[in-house]
Amino acid sequence: MSDSIATFMTDDHQRCDHLLAVCERAVSGGDWNRLAAQTTDFSKALIGHFDMEEQILFPELVAVMPRASGPTGMMTMEHGQMRALVEQLDEAVHAQDADACLGILETLHLVTQQHNSKEEGILYPMAEESLGDQAPDILNRLQAA
Repeated sequence: MSDSIATFMTDDHQRCDHLLAVCERAVSGGDWNRLAAQTTDFSKALIGHFDMEEQILFPELVAVMPRASGPTGMMTMEHGQMRALVEQLDEAVHAQDADACLGILETLHLVTQQHNSKEEGILYPMAEESLGDQAPDILNRLQAA
């Protein structure tokens, strides 16, 4: 168990990154059933991460720090873009289009790295500083999600 929101959320970023890398490697294997399962695992992890942020962390942060609505709104918009890419990936896997899969995975890789950098460098430290005594309860809720 993590002892801070920032550590927990960063660790979850790394888990999602690992699952994305597994998908990237699997495309070249040509086992479409395996790739479909790995893509599902990645999608569930990524969407679950977004849900934790959008349903738990961001509302709590904005409640104590209204000016955080700008950064959290931007992150939520980027989540929408990544959700669309995940849907495209699912379609490409079902079509067994290796080139499309690789292109989408590469885009997802770049977009998530940029996105994660902003969250880890700005938003999570802001949450740690602003949530104060509420942080342990919020961390427990994130870990239970």
